[in-house]
Amino acid sequence: MSAESTAFLYPFIEGDEHDAASLLADLATSAAAKWDQSSRLRVETLEHLDGQLAEVGAVMARCFEAGGQLFAFGNGGSATDADDVAQLFTRPPWGEPLPARSLVTDHAVLSALSNDVGFDVVFSRQLEAHGRPGDIALGLSTSGNSENLLRAFAQAARQGMRTVGLSGYEGGRMADCSELEHCLVVPSDSVHRIQETQAALAHALWAAVQHAYRPEGAP
Repeated sequence: MSAESTAFLYPFIEGDEHDAASLLADLATSAAAKWDQSSRLRVETLEHLDGQLAEVGAVMARCFEAGGQLFAFGNGGSATDADDVAQLFTRPPWGEPLPARSLVTDHAVLSALSNDVGFDVVFSRQLEAHGRPGDIALGLSTSGNSENLLRAFAQAARQGMRTVGLSGYEGGRMADCSELEHCLVVPSDSVHRIQETQAALAHALWAAVQHAYRPEGAP
């Protein structure tokens, strides 16, 4: 890996570095600093969004109680996070398994829509086919500007679905999207720190749903 390709992560790594001990010390210092930044951002964001998480969790719980399901989606690293969200809801470490589906797992559908129609519709077309009123569309983005997420939220709203988004920076276009009911923003300009905190947010949201969920017949 070239020094140029790692410069934005580890600017102290030089192509002619020969002092292994010094380099390892710098790496350890950098890793510790990044962990501290990530930990502080996670704690501060969860505290700031505590009330909103409880509100969104209650809304989602009512959807699940009425027979709705969750559709999760995102691009790149956020696609793997969408997979994790679907897995968390369907196979939880505790509590009730709840119906959820990741829209990034079907390679045939993704490639067909991208090739035949356009990548901007890879999520909205799947929601059009599978979503029902009372279902939940949950999109993850670090920038908040992904066109295919915005189109998916618009499609979900047209179908009477509830819409939830996780974004970074100041929310991007998602923050101004009228079809997005709930936007949970991680206030950072680091893609790495945003994704780390969004993972914590997804778990906190799932816990809020479990706390509010009252299956039929429960006291």
